[in-house]
Amino acid sequence: MSKQTHAGGVYHINYHFVWCPKYRRSVLTGEISKRLQALIEEKAVELQGMVLALEIQPDHVHLFVQMPPKWSPAQIAFRLKGYTSHVLRWRLPSLWSRSYYVGTAGNVSAATIRRYIEAQKGR
Repeated sequence: MSKQTHAGGVYHINYHFVWCPKYRRSVLTGEISKRLQALIEEKAVELQGMVLALEIQPDHVHLFVQMPPKWSPAQIAFRLKGYTSHVLRWRLPSLWSRSYYVGTAGNVSAATIRRYIEAQKGR
């Protein structure tokens, strides 16, 4: 998991997303699961991100993704869920629930960052 660059700087922003189909239906199987994986990877690249890990269970999706700072977690979820739902809608009329989980992950802990910032005092 390397740092990425853009015109304004360097970033290392990783998100763990989890979301479910409406009513937690077990519909993410077989060909739908394979197509969903390809769509998520395609959209992540379009958003200038990178899928670090992806696990599709019959009733939920786990996605670990690196994204540039121009996208908020809400925008990422909206775009990934919206795109995949739109493409798969001919098979599944109403795919995703409105909710999702997102958490951040990085190379260092909050305690390490706190110690680093405190160590900058008086420099």
